[in-house]
Amino acid sequence: MSKSINNPKLSDVKSNGKNSAIFTIEPLYTGYGNTLGNSLRRVLLSSIEGAAIVAFKVAGATHEFTTLKGVKEDVVEIMINLKNVAVKSHSERPVELTLSKKGAGEVTAADISANADIEIVDKDALICTIDDPKAKIDMNLVVDNGRGYLTIEDSSVSRRHSDMIALDAMFSPIVRVRYNVEKTRVGQNADYDKLIITIDTDGSITPKQAFEEAAAILVNQYTALAGSTTVEAATMVEAEIPQDDTSVLDLPIEELDFTARTLNALTNGDVKSVGDLVTLYNSGEMENLKGFGKTAFEEVSKRIAELEF
Repeated sequence: MSKSINNPKLSDVKSNGKNSAIFTIEPLYTGYGNTLGNSLRRVLLSSIEGAAIVAFKVAGATHEFTTLKGVKEDVVEIMINLKNVAVKSHSERPVELTLSKKGAGEVTAADISANADIEIVDKDALICTIDDPKAKIDMNLVVDNGRGYLTIEDSSVSRRHSDMIALDAMFSPIVRVRYNVEKTRVGQNADYDKLIITIDTDGSITPKQAFEEAAAILVNQYTALAGSTTVEAATMVEAEIPQDDTSVLDLPIEELDFTARTLNALTNGDVKSVGDLVTLYNSGEMENLKGFGKTAFEEVSKRIAELEF
């Protein structure tokens, strides 16, 4: 057994619907499934850069505790709706946008006059409802980017205009993260971890971009603490087959003196040579062979150990 802690691989990425993906990481050193899973989850939920509406102004409203003529929602409800509008900013500075609509009907994020710096991700997001055909609503919005949570106190201090109403903002584009850990086999060792993590975003960033950013953040944090110390990682995560043993690998499995039942199961599974046997064993799929039980697996494991593969 290697004394090194092997580096894992991102073995699979599957789409899980709109703005959601499942990532499979394996093989992980024993216990590292929860170590990495918890670290990635916390960083994904708290530290991925995103954008949000941080302040707004509505014509006719001097503060949030008021109502607007011809508008169904009061200003507090409009505030809540604005915090749920997903946006993407391409600017490093706050950007001011406008919204203007007249006539009865729903006012959605699609009515915001976006520009080259701001992308409205969910244009169907409801902002308010005009219930008077003669009524009109005019708004100014400020979009800024950041990480984590911005309190309404901090947002108030950084307002571009003193007559705007500040919003507390959650910049994170991550909607949900969940993970689970399973066991996986590498060669004769069945004690490795497999981490399966599912990431849902609001659409302003892809799950893969979020995953890679979270991993990069963790790398930067740990590198800053490691100093000049390095730890050698195993370069092979699967059992290595000696390249100079081709003569042994070419031997038919009949030469290994297996019991008749084990030999029949292997033959029916198209395992003809020692090379085929070692490859199937290392893949972890051997137990899926028809008619191949626990006794047969132990018999094969013993033979492979004797061959020192």
